Amino acid sequence: MNTILVLLVVLFACLTEGKQTRGGHCYDDNDLQKYKHFVGKHAWNNYPSFYMVKELEQLESGENRQRRHTGHSCPNLVASSIQQVTEDHNSRSISPWRYTIDVDENRLPMKLAFAECLCSGCIDVRTGRETDAVNSVTVNQTMMVLRRKQCSDQKTYAFQVEYIKVPVACTCVLPKSHF
Repeated sequence: MNTILVLLVVLFACLTEGKQTRGGHCYDDNDLQKYKHFVGKHAWNNYPSFYMVKELEQLESGENRQRRHTGHSCPNLVASSIQQVTEDHNSRSISPWRYTIDVDENRLPMKLAFAECLCSGCIDVRTGRETDAVNSVTVNQTMMVLRRKQCSDQKTYAFQVEYIKVPVACTCVLPKSHF
């Protein structure tokens, strides 16, 4: 509820400032920077997809880059590797996933962490290997974002509220053919 109130305040501020046109209010790059900072600081801090981006960027630029980019395929879990598993849910799951950074220059926030399933099936807890008896699917969270649209003068932008589905994790489900 707090997030919605903050976004409504920002949207109201956006609508009362900027240049009035037939299509609504338009903003130049200076206005966009001001609102991007305010909205990013207050409205999206409760969304893991938003606040994880900084951590993911640090991992990509740091020493962990090599380790993080090696796990693009479905892992085999064997008893000896269980002791090395981290506390992260995404690596301990029987439907493991990794995070990638989705960048959209016309969306506020511009960067979001998206979950990507590593397996098409799920890992059988008895064998530690992938089985296609069940499927890995993403778990999505609906998130309100601001979409930047170019105004008719081709120099300024307007904002539209948009709801997007953000993949935040993966889980195992029965295949649709079982129903």
